[in-house]
Amino acid sequence: MLKSRKELDAELDATARAWLDAALTEAAHAATEDTTAEASPYASPPWELRYAAAGRHCGPGHADSVRSLLLIEARAPLPSVTRLYEQGTAAERRAVLLTLHRLALDSTARPLVEDALRTNDTRLVAAAVGPYAAAHLDPHAWRHAVLKCLFTGVPLTAVARLDERALGDAELARMLRDFAAERTAAGREVPADLRTALALTEIAPAAPTEES
Repeated sequence: MLKSRKELDAELDATARAWLDAALTEAAHAATEDTTAEASPYASPPWELRYAAAGRHCGPGHADSVRSLLLIEARAPLPSVTRLYEQGTAAERRAVLLTLHRLALDSTARPLVEDALRTNDTRLVAAAVGPYAAAHLDPHAWRHAVLKCLFTGVPLTAVARLDERALGDAELARMLRDFAAERTAAGREVPADLRTALALTEIAPAAPTEES
């Protein structure tokens, strides 16, 4: 779970706090600059170097939270977000995915989520099915994201708004039953999460009232 700045300040030592202060100041400065005519998609502002170094200065356990704060403070535009994802380690990519829903990117960062869902890295898959995916993946891609979680062993509790999006989804139900049948035929256990998701698909959405 991502930690707030207040929580980080309480847990980091003085040296790490000073580094974080400087990093966030650089990120905030970048957010106030004119980025409408960025020179090159390969030009990295200083705060992006801080992003990569977060684990070294604040500890691996705090790196996701620090990186997320940097992205938010910088109001990271799509070129920065894409660059950090494409050039980053798995941990750096995960932090991008965890923060997408808190950035003003609309659906433009969807290719990053789709890329993460093509991997078999469970850390990336779990981060990719968060609030941003719930808001921006189309039904077909979202259903396959749910199946990807089941296939890779990522708990469906990671899927944001699962109960809302799965509700009454007959196509998702068909996909889940097919997946369960394949597992059974192969003599493999059917994940308990699958039954939970399947039960959601069998609940019909509430009919709109006259007031709505």
